[in-house]
Amino acid sequence: MRANILAPSILVLAAVLAGCGDREPRPRVVAPAPEVGARGNPSQDIDPLRRHVPITAEITPLPMAAVENFDRRRGRAYPMQPPTIPHSIDGYQVDLNSNRCMLCHARSNAAQFQAPEVSVTHYMDRNDQFLAEISPRRYFCVQCHVVQADAAPLVDNRFEDIDTLLRAERAARAERGRQ
Repeated sequence: MRANILAPSILVLAAVLAGCGDREPRPRVVAPAPEVGARGNPSQDIDPLRRHVPITAEITPLPMAAVENFDRRRGRAYPMQPPTIPHSIDGYQVDLNSNRCMLCHARSNAAQFQAPEVSVTHYMDRNDQFLAEISPRRYFCVQCHVVQADAAPLVDNRFEDIDTLLRAERAARAERGRQ
């Protein structure tokens, strides 16, 4: 029974091979594709993060930027934005056994070190129950809080916070009212 199923397939294959035997297949000529950069554009220097060096070339990294150490509070760009860390944290131990940040920022020590207290939300569990110690889900500070570096931005940013936008809108409305 199996021979009956294969017999038509073998006949078709034999017919195709017999028809192709008298001529050689022509080589297919294909133009080379343009080189593709990091973001899919056919260009060599499209990525500003690579400082306009072709993706095929290796570049020397820029030197590490210096960490700002001003100990001043910065404004926040949006509501609920975690505050930035205004000082160096090199050598700080933040692991399961120790959290160096809490030496200064714990409620019990903040006044002594003249440091801002950790928000009360960091002492709440996921059911909004207050705890005596920092909540385990808020224990690793650098998950949300970042150190600021004295570095030039890698990409252009024209972000404006809501207060700036509302002020501009009010000023435009007042200007239209005067006309």
